[in-house]
Amino acid sequence: MTERAAAPIVTLERASRHFGPVRALDGVSLSVAPGDCIGLVGHNGAGKSTLVNLVNGGLAPSGGDIRFDRGQSAREAGVRSVFQELSLCPNLTVAENLRISHDKLSGLAWRRQARAEIVESLDTLFPGHGIDPDAEVDTLSIAERQMVEIAIGFAPRGSDARLVILDEPTSALDAGIARQLLAHVRTFCAEGGAVIFISHMLGEVFDVASRIVVLKDGKVVAERPARDFTRQGLVDAMGHVAAETGETARAASDRGPEVVRTDQGLAARRGEVVGLSGLAGHGQAAALARLYLSRSSSWRAGRSPDVVFVAGDRGRDGILPLWSILRNVSVSVLRQGARWGLVDRDAEARVAADWKARIGIRTDDVRNPVLSLSGGNQQKVLFARALASSAPVVVMDDPMRGVDVGTKRDVYAMIRAEAAQGRTFLWYSTETEEVCQCDRVFVFRNGEISAELTGAGINEENILQASFEMQEAS
Repeated sequence: MTERAAAPIVTLERASRHFGPVRALDGVSLSVAPGDCIGLVGHNGAGKSTLVNLVNGGLAPSGGDIRFDRGQSAREAGVRSVFQELSLCPNLTVAENLRISHDKLSGLAWRRQARAEIVESLDTLFPGHGIDPDAEVDTLSIAERQMVEIAIGFAPRGSDARLVILDEPTSALDAGIARQLLAHVRTFCAEGGAVIFISHMLGEVFDVASRIVVLKDGKVVAERPARDFTRQGLVDAMGHVAAETGETARAASDRGPEVVRTDQGLAARRGEVVGLSGLAGHGQAAALARLYLSRSSSWRAGRSPDVVFVAGDRGRDGILPLWSILRNVSVSVLRQGARWGLVDRDAEARVAADWKARIGIRTDDVRNPVLSLSGGNQQKVLFARALASSAPVVVMDDPMRGVDVGTKRDVYAMIRAEAAQGRTFLWYSTETEEVCQCDRVFVFRNGEISAELTGAGINEENILQASFEMQEAS
């Protein structure tokens, strides 16, 4: 390899970024060279998103220096970003979304060229994907949208990608599709590309990273080759203890009478945590949506809801972006404390302050805009909104997307505590480790329940078997 080829694509020297008095990034030095796969880890609010926005040119540094080996900008250097918050235009087709970031597509035949390029990228990354380049994005599942976003990130677009930033890229993907992506990342880096890989799934970080950088409170607190870390050592560097296993959690549930039963066969008892699993896009989210709408849709809402919803796609289904953190948390309980149709503002503020402390929302003031929070802290707001309500049934559609291991541990404990008090949870997750926290698991395949697992039968082997082959009728 020549000296020029070995030069870093991007170099940061004591880079910082301040938002008023908040030091989101504080004196970070980092270089990324061809062949590197940097695993960037840290809890929600540690500064990961701010760092990558400096690298991709989305933000200018408040101090320090950022240099690229080609040109003066991230784009000229071949830097691409795939964001945790999906950025596709839902009213455009898959091919048309590629055109937005591909200004070299022009002329009367640009749509044909766009179709060919995005299909080639999808085929390379996700063989057997089945995504139509002429499909409008809002008709795709969240997993398919994530696949399209990643494929656009790696697509040539007139010049080759040299450094691709992947921010929680597998958060909406099932295990099989995630493995396809990780294999491509390894190949891409082996051929001279570079990747900054951000994930709270530490197993994936160890699988692909050549070097791991740990951020905490805007500073690099550890950086060394991935082989020199252990999982526990990495968690300790981030500042949290590891999550407990699902087997311990399952032992505590005292289940009551059945409170959920659908025509499809999905069922749950009082105080039970029920998981929905299987390959992404096989009807789990649709089953939860039908359940939620059947028990919440009414021209007049009651004072106490029967069911409450925690969205995984918070940008589309969860966060109210123009509102404050306080309003986003309290919207589920306003009617409970209202008198003569008037909101009790003091009670509302107490609810928000209580849940800020209980679930660890990182903000100085709950009156701040909700979009001032990191993605993981926005997800905490959705949990707080749901758990603050009196609803006996909580429906969760892959709610841990982009949430760090420490927060997951806290939420698992909170779910268990609420279940012990009689609250019922129905929980769809693309992460097998999460599903194994549940008391009972329904595995979906082709829109139908292919297996019901309980106790020791809840394990990865049985889930995978039921995901690929329907059980024979007994």
